[in-house]
Amino acid sequence: MTEEQKSLQWLSRILDILRKECPWDSVQTIHSLRYLTIEEVYELSEAISADDYDEMRKELGDLFMHLLFYSKIASDEGRFTATDVIDGICKKLIARHPHISLPTRDGVMIDAHQHEQPKWEQVKMSEGRHSALEGVPDSLPPLVKSIRMQEKAAGMGFDFTDATQAQDKATEEYNEFIDALRQWKDYKKADMPSSPIDDDAPRQHAEEELGDLLFAIVKWARLEGLNADDALMRANRKFRSRFCHVEDAAAKQNKKVSDLTLDQMVELWNEAKTLEIKH
Repeated sequence: MTEEQKSLQWLSRILDILRKECPWDSVQTIHSLRYLTIEEVYELSEAISADDYDEMRKELGDLFMHLLFYSKIASDEGRFTATDVIDGICKKLIARHPHISLPTRDGVMIDAHQHEQPKWEQVKMSEGRHSALEGVPDSLPPLVKSIRMQEKAAGMGFDFTDATQAQDKATEEYNEFIDALRQWKDYKKADMPSSPIDDDAPRQHAEEELGDLLFAIVKWARLEGLNADDALMRANRKFRSRFCHVEDAAAKQNKKVSDLTLDQMVELWNEAKTLEIKH
Protein backbone atom coordinates (compact mmCIF):
# COMPACT_ATOMS: atom_id res chain seq x y z
CA MET A 1 0.00 0.00 0.00
CA THR A 2 1.35 3.43 -0.97
CA GLU A 3 1.63 6.32 1.48
CA GLU A 4 -1.20 8.04 -0.42
CA GLN A 5 -3.43 5.01 0.03
CA LYS A 6 -2.56 4.80 3.74
CA SER A 7 -3.50 8.46 4.24
CA LEU A 8 -6.81 8.02 2.43
CA GLN A 9 -7.59 4.91 4.49
CA TRP A 10 -6.71 6.83 7.68
CA LEU A 11 -9.14 9.63 6.79
CA SER A 12 -11.83 7.08 5.90
CA ARG A 13 -11.49 5.33 9.26
CA ILE A 14 -11.64 8.64 11.15
CA LEU A 15 -14.84 9.64 9.33
CA ASP A 16 -16.41 6.24 10.03
CA ILE A 17 -15.84 6.72 13.75
CA LEU A 18 -17.03 10.33 13.72
CA ARG A 19 -20.19 9.33 11.86
CA LYS A 20 -21.01 7.00 14.77
CA GLU A 21 -19.74 8.90 17.80
CA CYS A 22 -19.66 12.65 17.07
CA PRO A 23 -23.00 14.43 17.75
CA TRP A 24 -22.42 16.89 14.89
CA ASP A 25 -20.99 14.53 12.25
CA SER A 26 -23.59 11.84 12.90
CA VAL A 27 -26.51 14.07 11.94
CA GLN A 28 -25.09 15.67 8.82
CA THR A 29 -26.75 15.16 5.44
CA ILE A 30 -25.68 15.97 1.90
CA HIS A 31 -27.93 19.04 2.09
CA SER A 32 -26.55 20.31 5.41
CA LEU A 33 -22.99 20.05 4.06
CA ARG A 34 -23.67 21.78 0.74
CA TYR A 35 -23.20 25.42 1.81
CA LEU A 36 -20.16 24.48 3.89
CA THR A 37 -18.56 22.87 0.84
CA ILE A 38 -19.19 26.03 -1.17
CA GLU A 39 -17.39 28.01 1.54
CA GLU A 40 -14.43 25.59 1.40
CA VAL A 41 -14.18 25.97 -2.38
CA TYR A 42 -14.04 29.75 -2.07
CA GLU A 43 -11.41 29.50 0.66
CA LEU A 44 -9.34 27.28 -1.63
CA SER A 45 -9.84 29.79 -4.45
CA GLU A 46 -8.50 32.61 -2.26
CA ALA A 47 -5.48 30.54 -1.26
CA ILE A 48 -4.70 29.77 -4.91
CA SER A 49 -5.12 33.41 -5.91
CA ALA A 50 -2.73 34.46 -3.13
CA ASP A 51 -0.18 31.73 -4.06
CA ASP A 52 -0.40 30.62 -0.41
CA TYR A 53 0.58 26.96 -0.73
CA ASP A 54 0.43 26.25 3.00
CA GLU A 55 -3.17 27.48 3.13
CA MET A 56 -3.92 25.68 -0.13
CA ARG A 57 -2.76 22.39 1.42
CA LYS A 58 -5.10 22.93 4.38
CA GLU A 59 -8.09 23.85 2.21
CA LEU A 60 -7.52 20.86 -0.07
CA GLY A 61 -7.59 18.71 3.05
CA ASP A 62 -10.95 20.19 4.00
CA LEU A 63 -12.27 19.46 0.51
CA PHE A 64 -10.94 15.89 0.58
CA MET A 65 -12.79 15.40 3.85
CA HIS A 66 -16.01 16.84 2.41
CA LEU A 67 -15.87 14.66 -0.71
CA LEU A 68 -15.33 11.51 1.32
CA PHE A 69 -17.97 12.63 3.83
CA TYR A 70 -20.59 12.92 1.06
CA SER A 71 -19.69 9.43 -0.11
CA LYS A 72 -20.00 8.04 3.43
CA ILE A 73 -23.46 9.59 3.85
CA ALA A 74 -24.58 8.27 0.46
CA SER A 75 -23.23 4.83 1.34
CA ASP A 76 -25.18 4.84 4.62
CA GLU A 77 -28.31 5.56 2.57
CA GLY A 78 -27.51 2.76 0.13
CA ARG A 79 -27.06 5.12 -2.83
CA PHE A 80 -23.36 4.84 -3.78
CA THR A 81 -19.93 4.42 -2.20
CA ALA A 82 -16.60 6.23 -2.37
CA THR A 83 -15.40 3.37 -4.59
CA ASP A 84 -18.27 4.07 -6.98
CA VAL A 85 -17.30 7.74 -7.06
CA ILE A 86 -13.62 7.12 -7.79
CA ASP A 87 -14.29 4.33 -10.28
CA GLY A 88 -16.76 6.60 -12.06
CA ILE A 89 -14.27 9.42 -12.58
CA CYS A 90 -11.58 6.95 -13.68
CA LYS A 91 -13.88 5.49 -16.34
CA LYS A 92 -14.83 9.00 -17.48
CA LEU A 93 -11.18 10.03 -17.83
CA ILE A 94 -10.43 6.91 -19.88
CA ALA A 95 -13.44 7.51 -22.15
CA ARG A 96 -12.48 11.14 -22.69
CA HIS A 97 -8.84 10.39 -23.52
CA PRO A 98 -8.98 7.75 -26.26
CA HIS A 99 -5.68 9.10 -27.62
CA ILE A 100 -3.75 8.14 -24.44
CA SER A 101 -3.01 4.66 -23.04
CA LEU A 102 -4.44 4.47 -19.53
CA PRO A 103 -4.73 1.64 -16.95
CA THR A 104 -7.84 -0.27 -15.92
CA ARG A 105 -8.73 -0.71 -12.25
CA ASP A 106 -6.56 -3.83 -12.19
CA GLY A 107 -3.58 -2.02 -13.71
CA VAL A 108 -3.89 -3.44 -17.24
CA MET A 109 -2.99 -0.79 -19.80
CA ILE A 110 -5.65 0.09 -22.38
CA ASP A 111 -4.08 0.85 -25.75
CA ALA A 112 -4.92 4.22 -27.25
CA HIS A 113 -7.30 3.75 -30.17
CA GLN A 114 -7.13 7.30 -31.54
CA HIS A 115 -4.07 9.24 -32.69
CA GLU A 116 -5.36 12.80 -32.42
CA GLN A 117 -6.75 14.40 -29.29
CA PRO A 118 -10.54 14.78 -29.66
CA LYS A 119 -12.28 18.05 -28.83
CA TRP A 120 -13.31 17.85 -25.19
CA GLU A 121 -16.80 19.27 -25.61
CA GLN A 122 -17.55 17.01 -28.57
CA VAL A 123 -16.60 13.99 -26.46
CA LYS A 124 -19.03 15.15 -23.76
CA MET A 125 -21.80 15.55 -26.32
CA SER A 126 -21.24 11.94 -27.42
CA GLU A 127 -22.03 10.91 -23.82
CA GLY A 128 -25.65 11.98 -24.26
CA ARG A 129 -25.72 15.68 -23.47
CA HIS A 130 -28.20 17.77 -25.45
CA SER A 131 -26.16 20.97 -25.14
CA ALA A 132 -22.50 21.78 -24.60
CA LEU A 133 -23.67 24.24 -21.94
CA GLU A 134 -25.38 21.62 -19.77
CA GLY A 135 -22.28 21.26 -17.62
CA VAL A 136 -22.31 24.93 -16.55
CA PRO A 137 -24.20 25.21 -13.22
CA ASP A 138 -26.78 27.98 -12.94
CA SER A 139 -25.48 28.70 -9.45
CA LEU A 140 -22.01 29.75 -10.65
CA PRO A 141 -21.11 33.41 -10.06
CA PRO A 142 -22.09 35.31 -13.25
CA LEU A 143 -18.53 36.21 -14.27
CA VAL A 144 -17.24 32.65 -13.92
CA LYS A 145 -20.38 31.38 -15.64
CA SER A 146 -19.81 33.60 -18.68
CA ILE A 147 -16.20 32.40 -18.95
CA ARG A 148 -17.20 28.74 -18.78
CA MET A 149 -20.05 29.13 -21.28
CA GLN A 150 -17.71 30.82 -23.72
CA GLU A 151 -15.06 28.13 -23.27
CA LYS A 152 -17.56 25.36 -23.85
CA ALA A 153 -19.01 27.05 -26.94
CA ALA A 154 -15.47 27.57 -28.25
CA GLY A 155 -14.85 23.85 -27.71
CA MET A 156 -17.57 23.23 -30.28
CA GLY A 157 -15.99 25.69 -32.72
CA PHE A 158 -18.34 28.59 -31.93
CA ASP A 159 -15.86 31.42 -31.41
CA PHE A 160 -14.11 34.35 -33.06
CA THR A 161 -11.10 33.40 -35.14
CA ASP A 162 -8.84 35.90 -33.38
CA ALA A 163 -8.74 38.47 -30.58
CA THR A 164 -9.10 41.40 -32.99
CA GLN A 165 -12.64 40.33 -33.86
CA ALA A 166 -13.44 40.08 -30.15
CA GLN A 167 -12.02 43.56 -29.58
CA ASP A 168 -14.19 44.95 -32.39
CA LYS A 169 -17.23 43.26 -30.83
CA ALA A 170 -16.42 44.78 -27.45
CA THR A 171 -16.15 48.22 -29.08
CA GLU A 172 -19.51 47.68 -30.79
CA GLU A 173 -21.14 46.68 -27.49
CA TYR A 174 -19.56 49.67 -25.74
CA ASN A 175 -21.09 52.06 -28.26
CA GLU A 176 -24.49 50.37 -27.91
CA PHE A 177 -24.27 50.67 -24.12
CA ILE A 178 -23.37 54.37 -24.33
CA ASP A 179 -26.35 54.95 -26.62
CA ALA A 180 -28.73 53.05 -24.28
CA LEU A 181 -27.33 54.91 -21.28
CA ARG A 182 -27.92 58.24 -23.02
CA GLN A 183 -31.52 57.24 -23.71
CA TRP A 184 -31.98 56.31 -20.04
CA LYS A 185 -30.54 59.64 -18.89
CA ASP A 186 -32.70 61.59 -21.36
CA TYR A 187 -35.78 59.71 -20.19
CA LYS A 188 -35.06 60.56 -16.56
CA LYS A 189 -34.62 64.23 -17.43
CA ALA A 190 -37.85 64.41 -19.42
CA ASP A 191 -40.63 66.17 -17.52
CA MET A 192 -43.52 63.90 -18.41
CA PRO A 193 -45.96 61.63 -16.52
CA SER A 194 -44.92 58.00 -16.45
CA SER A 195 -45.66 54.65 -14.85
CA PRO A 196 -43.24 52.27 -13.10
CA ILE A 197 -43.45 49.99 -16.13
CA ASP A 198 -42.51 52.84 -18.49
CA ASP A 199 -39.62 53.86 -16.22
CA ASP A 200 -38.28 50.33 -16.07
CA ALA A 201 -38.02 49.75 -19.84
CA PRO A 202 -35.15 52.19 -20.66
CA ARG A 203 -33.30 51.23 -17.49
CA GLN A 204 -33.55 47.53 -18.31
CA HIS A 205 -32.38 48.24 -21.86
CA ALA A 206 -29.29 50.04 -20.50
CA GLU A 207 -28.60 47.13 -18.14
CA GLU A 208 -29.02 44.65 -20.99
CA GLU A 209 -26.47 46.52 -23.09
CA LEU A 210 -24.14 46.72 -20.08
CA GLY A 211 -24.40 42.94 -19.73
CA ASP A 212 -23.58 42.50 -23.43
CA LEU A 213 -20.54 44.76 -23.00
CA LEU A 214 -19.27 42.82 -19.97
CA PHE A 215 -19.76 39.52 -21.80
CA ALA A 216 -17.87 40.86 -24.83
CA ILE A 217 -14.97 42.05 -22.64
CA VAL A 218 -14.77 38.61 -21.02
CA LYS A 219 -14.51 37.01 -24.48
CA TRP A 220 -11.93 39.54 -25.67
CA ALA A 221 -9.84 38.87 -22.56
CA ARG A 222 -10.11 35.10 -23.05
CA LEU A 223 -8.89 35.29 -26.63
CA GLU A 224 -5.96 37.39 -25.44
CA GLY A 225 -5.10 34.63 -22.96
CA LEU A 226 -6.40 36.53 -19.93
CA ASN A 227 -8.88 35.35 -17.30
CA ALA A 228 -11.42 38.04 -16.44
CA ASP A 229 -12.30 36.44 -13.09
CA ASP A 230 -8.66 36.39 -11.98
CA ALA A 231 -8.26 39.97 -13.16
CA LEU A 232 -11.32 41.19 -11.25
CA MET A 233 -10.28 39.28 -8.14
CA ARG A 234 -6.92 41.06 -8.17
CA ALA A 235 -8.63 44.40 -8.78
CA ASN A 236 -10.94 43.78 -5.79
CA ARG A 237 -7.97 42.88 -3.60
CA LYS A 238 -6.10 45.98 -4.74
CA PHE A 239 -9.11 48.22 -4.05
CA ARG A 240 -9.55 46.73 -0.57
CA SER A 241 -5.89 47.27 0.27
CA ARG A 242 -5.86 50.87 -0.90
CA PHE A 243 -9.18 51.80 0.70
CA CYS A 244 -8.09 50.25 4.01
CA HIS A 245 -4.97 52.45 3.81
CA VAL A 246 -7.23 55.49 3.46
CA GLU A 247 -9.29 54.33 6.46
CA ASP A 248 -6.19 53.70 8.57
CA ALA A 249 -4.70 57.09 7.67
CA ALA A 250 -7.97 58.82 8.57
CA ALA A 251 -8.12 56.93 11.88
CA LYS A 252 -4.62 58.17 12.77
CA GLN A 253 -6.04 61.68 12.48
CA ASN A 254 -8.98 60.65 14.70
CA LYS A 255 -11.26 60.96 11.68
CA LYS A 256 -13.52 58.79 9.57
CA VAL A 257 -13.09 58.58 5.83
CA SER A 258 -16.33 60.53 5.44
CA ASP A 259 -14.68 63.43 7.36
CA LEU A 260 -12.01 63.82 4.65
CA THR A 261 -12.37 65.92 1.54
CA LEU A 262 -12.28 64.12 -1.80
CA ASP A 263 -8.84 65.65 -2.50
CA GLN A 264 -7.56 64.25 0.80
CA MET A 265 -8.97 60.81 -0.03
CA VAL A 266 -7.31 60.85 -3.46
CA GLU A 267 -4.00 61.91 -1.91
CA LEU A 268 -4.09 58.99 0.53
CA TRP A 269 -5.18 56.65 -2.26
CA ASN A 270 -2.16 57.67 -4.34
CA GLU A 271 0.01 57.23 -1.26
CA ALA A 272 -1.22 53.63 -1.02
CA LYS A 273 -0.34 53.08 -4.68
CA THR A 274 3.18 54.41 -4.04
CA LEU A 275 3.60 52.05 -1.09
CA GLU A 276 2.56 49.11 -3.32
CA ILE A 277 5.28 49.99 -5.83
CA LYS A 278 7.93 50.17 -3.08
CA HIS A 279 6.97 46.73 -1.83
